[in-house]
Amino acid sequence: MTLSDRTPTGRSIVLETPVARAEIGTVAAVLRGLTVDGVAVTEPVPVDTAPPMGAGIVLAPWPNRVRDGIWILDGLPQQLDITEVARSNAIHGLLRNTEYEVRQQSAGAVTLGALIPPQHGWPFLLDTWVRYELHSDGLTVTHGVVNHSARSAPYAVGAHPYFRIGANPIEDLVLTVAASTYYEIDARMNPVAEHPVEGTRYDLRAGVPLADLDLDTPFGGVTPAAAARLTAPDGATVELVQDAGWEYLQVFTPREFPRPDGRGLAVALEPMTAPPNALNSGRGLRHLAPGERWEGRWRIRYTSGSSSGR
Repeated sequence: MTLSDRTPTGRSIVLETPVARAEIGTVAAVLRGLTVDGVAVTEPVPVDTAPPMGAGIVLAPWPNRVRDGIWILDGLPQQLDITEVARSNAIHGLLRNTEYEVRQQSAGAVTLGALIPPQHGWPFLLDTWVRYELHSDGLTVTHGVVNHSARSAPYAVGAHPYFRIGANPIEDLVLTVAASTYYEIDARMNPVAEHPVEGTRYDLRAGVPLADLDLDTPFGGVTPAAAARLTAPDGATVELVQDAGWEYLQVFTPREFPRPDGRGLAVALEPMTAPPNALNSGRGLRHLAPGERWEGRWRIRYTSGSSSGR
């Protein structure tokens, strides 16, 4: 890495095909931007700042939060570092400030890898990777892990992309989420109960304007093949498609997301293999035997409308 590569998001890697372009940063394997046919479908992450509100980063070996950073392993409490100090949680795993190495690269794809060594509250050695692969209509993201520990290790993974459709105001987009349940959360953003979405304001299966939503909410029972969709007034769509086994989704709609022209509404759709606090609940966790390997993926797919929306 040269001095010019030393940015908060690490080395910048550009992937290009005739119709699509993605930019990846090596710190946190961050997705810094994605355009299809010249239309931005994710919020761009500036090269000179850390990803705002976790924009585009990889979340491993757990997504979202662990209450108090404490979980139980073989009857013994494990204390993770508290990384969300205001709420006393361990948030978004152990790689959000880690420099990944480039393991394979071509014009339209790159694989980045990072080791998770034993550390406070985490007595395991995992090798992880993420592969970004461009397509004519979007991007496929593949996450992988192998357990190099001498014992079984719990594992979950997620990502934190923020979406848009070109220059359309976020308030003008309609969000559809194919989820049958939502998680009630406490003041520290940890789940306390799971409820059916039917008959509640969390039922987004028929589509709801983003202007009407104020969410930082985990969803369960997600239909992987059609997890979520944004629709613009001209009919253009951005879809989030998840593999089987990715049955959870966090929807976050902050109204103070920083952009060059000021703060405003944004929407993060966070694919997850497990819900918040999974190290304690066990929901969605994989338990990897020594030497065991796993891969899973999600995809961003863009479809144009009656006009480009650029």
